[in-house]
Amino acid sequence: MKFDNTDTLCVNTLRTLSIDMVGKADSGHPGLPLGAAPLAYSIWAGHLKFSASDPAWFDRDRFVLSAGHGSSLLYSILHMYGFGLKLEDLKAFRQLDSLTPGHPEHGHTKGVEMTTGPLGQGFASAVGMALAEKLMAEKLNTPEFQLVDHHTYILCGDGDLMEGVSYEAASLAGTLKLGKLICLYDSNGITIEGPTSLAFTEDVKKRFLAQDWQVIEVEDGNSLPEIDAAIKKAKRETEKPSIIIAKTNIGYGSPKQDKNSVHGEPLKPDEILATKKKLGCGSEEPFCVTDEARARFAEQAEAAERDRKRWLKLWKNYSEALPEKAELAKAMLGREIPDGLFNPGPEFFDKPVATREASGKVINLMADSLPGLTGGAADLGPSTKTDFLKEPSRTLHFGIREHAMGSILNGMALHGGLIPFGATFLVFSDYLRPAIRLAALMQCPSIFVFTHDSIGVGEDGPTHQPVEHLMSLRLIPGLLVLRPADAWETLYAWEAAVRSKRPACLALSRQKLPLMTQYREKIAAGLKRGAYLLRGPSIVPSIELVASGSEVSMLFEAAALLEKEGIGARIISVPSFELFREQDKAYQDSVFIPELPKVAVEAGRGIGWRDLIGGDVEVVGMDTFGKSAPAPAAYEALGLTAKRVAETARRMLK
Repeated sequence: MKFDNTDTLCVNTLRTLSIDMVGKADSGHPGLPLGAAPLAYSIWAGHLKFSASDPAWFDRDRFVLSAGHGSSLLYSILHMYGFGLKLEDLKAFRQLDSLTPGHPEHGHTKGVEMTTGPLGQGFASAVGMALAEKLMAEKLNTPEFQLVDHHTYILCGDGDLMEGVSYEAASLAGTLKLGKLICLYDSNGITIEGPTSLAFTEDVKKRFLAQDWQVIEVEDGNSLPEIDAAIKKAKRETEKPSIIIAKTNIGYGSPKQDKNSVHGEPLKPDEILATKKKLGCGSEEPFCVTDEARARFAEQAEAAERDRKRWLKLWKNYSEALPEKAELAKAMLGREIPDGLFNPGPEFFDKPVATREASGKVINLMADSLPGLTGGAADLGPSTKTDFLKEPSRTLHFGIREHAMGSILNGMALHGGLIPFGATFLVFSDYLRPAIRLAALMQCPSIFVFTHDSIGVGEDGPTHQPVEHLMSLRLIPGLLVLRPADAWETLYAWEAAVRSKRPACLALSRQKLPLMTQYREKIAAGLKRGAYLLRGPSIVPSIELVASGSEVSMLFEAAALLEKEGIGARIISVPSFELFREQDKAYQDSVFIPELPKVAVEAGRGIGWRDLIGGDVEVVGMDTFGKSAPAPAAYEALGLTAKRVAETARRMLK
């Protein structure tokens, strides 16, 4: 691509719009937009496949602003290329309910590929996007038709690369040979506290070479030809991901250039004017865009639309020549779930199994009918039972990288076409909590499989026995948490997860649990509603016993003890707080009869049960960490027994 003075004007237009946004809001980060605008413009103007008229066009290139604090730069780009952001939207930067929030939000602003701001997340999720592209290309492309053929671009900063999640993700990206992943690193040597040398002196080039990336260096981060040549070189490398290390100046052109204060402090009005003068802008007016710059951006946007039109023609020819492949593509992109998939015969489960084992069986049941189902574990496949048995190639090996796994799942889910899942032990959900939270914030349907969900882990002891984790996951807004009580609940929990348009967690047991086949119809209907009456007493009920997961079987034992004394107990299974809260009050009152006292049981912190149920509730739970012992002994020592449940019920009825 040949660049001229108009391109320089376009770069400076992005710069000045960005600092005007920050200045008007008196809040934001002017440093990155001023320094990194040439990097972003080089990608969008000369390389990015995009469509302003159809931002979700499947074969577009993905552009992820991992350094999400530089959001004003992204909004300036989206405005200039016609994604629907008006000047009024730019002027409402960081204001209530505007389309230009402080950090980019996926699903809120057209053209934003993912929510970024927590540093490193964008980088790691972009690895997931590139992985999804590769997996779908392998499944759908033919020598004649390259239906899936796009790149994933990252714009990241020093902070992204300091975060541990970027190390994990970069390591896996090199191992997987994600050649269509290109990262532009805005290397300005400055962080909030001062020079990066305060805490970051490693050789980034050697680090990425060691992780099997192609490393390209750009000495002048303002040189559009140099950046363009680097991107072209990166695109020619198909076996390795590429990182372009561009030396830039934070706050370029401003009186605060190369100072740490320009990272997150708005420029004062006189500093904005001085910056515009230094950049050679023809006008000092806020939010000024020349006709020349607007025409150039429009010209580039029109050229980009031709890429989409060519792809639509390719899709038409593909559909005619390869109708079966086209149907496969539509099924994957639409997340189509065949009728009857979750209705296997009663022999499907014929003996007590741990819900982790039941989950593994369900995964392999789904595999034949859900071609987009793809996943694996953080080096725990044999323990989490998440391997594909008939198609080992569909099993992903994340290595011992829980945080990257979570972020990569998000990128795969955002990319579309796949139903991604990743697994580890519930206690290690702490390692990927930022990715889970971001999945919930974006409402992207990642599936997190957490096994070894209680003190039933036993001998591994308190380091591996989750106590606070289940309830803390239930506290995350927008996250679907499913804790099934037996194999059948596990089947329907998986159905809820794959049908969901939000992220889901499955909490599964290590220990075997009794089958509740006789209640299958109740389970099938009840799980969808989050809580349900599993079994009523043979006599008039006096109390309700409530639990999720492995503790439900304990309720049957406790109810038997109570009924010997003439006390009738209703047994209620609560596989999902979230689904139950979404039911109408009439249904909720039919499950939990308001006038009856209740005992809730959880092999962990139980503080959330009273909020869910309301009324007269006692919780049999844990306020301490676990103990290293065989599971039955650990339950006994920690007071989680049917006998204690029954004693609690008797005390409430006195």
